[in-house]
Amino acid sequence: MAKRVLIVYAHQSSGSFNAAAKDAAEEVLAAQGCTVRVSDLYAMKFKATATAEDITGEVKNADHFRYAEETNLAWQEGKLCADITEEQRKLTEADLIIFQFPMYWFTVPAIMKGWIDRVLSLGFAYSQEKRYSQGIFKDKKAMLSFTTGSHESMFSSNGINGDMNVTLWPLQNGILHYCGFQVLAPQIFWAPSHIPSEVRGTMLEGWRTRLQGVLGEKPLYFTPLDCFDREKGYQLKPEVHEKHATKEFGLTVGIHLGMALPPNNQMKAGV
Repeated sequence: MAKRVLIVYAHQSSGSFNAAAKDAAEEVLAAQGCTVRVSDLYAMKFKATATAEDITGEVKNADHFRYAEETNLAWQEGKLCADITEEQRKLTEADLIIFQFPMYWFTVPAIMKGWIDRVLSLGFAYSQEKRYSQGIFKDKKAMLSFTTGSHESMFSSNGINGDMNVTLWPLQNGILHYCGFQVLAPQIFWAPSHIPSEVRGTMLEGWRTRLQGVLGEKPLYFTPLDCFDREKGYQLKPEVHEKHATKEFGLTVGIHLGMALPPNNQMKAGV
């Protein structure tokens, strides 16, 4: 069965490296028979702020407006605004979601964060019962593809920016895995604005090569939800902790048990 891909894209310029990476993904995946849709957030003038305007009609509690609860109710009643509903429809149809962006301040640009805040709403994308490895989107894959302003050496464990694995944890665990996505290893384009054009070309060719098999890639490892005790505040179960006590590294970047971080846990599958 042909796969459906959604590229959520955030860059202002069609002449940018991010645009070239987005175009490469669209071309290579379409050539494999995939149906590819692109949400070009800047071109769409996508609203980044999560407000009561995202709900059509009256809200439940205007005096104490709580976005998650109100949009959950609006989603159930079909009262979310049109731009959110359309993006949720695209996401529902997709097998793979690629987020293509330049890293701003160690995270996604504001317009993409707005897409995350508004589209991945309570009820639609997650609930108390359905999250992490048992999440709503556990049958979908997602990945980050982004450019940095700093060289790779600066994002190392002894570099001035710190370990990129740590930088990625809130995005890949706290957003993508939280919603249940199988998270593929990120595609990182290190400092394209600071390297020769031929090296940028090599980067894009590497991306094109990866895209040939990206749909069959294994996801990154995250500790399954059933390893945690709900009755004890979602702490790691003693038997899991004990089983891992003699290991050299912690389970993941975030759940490290006070041990050394597992190398490349957020950057390579199978570690």
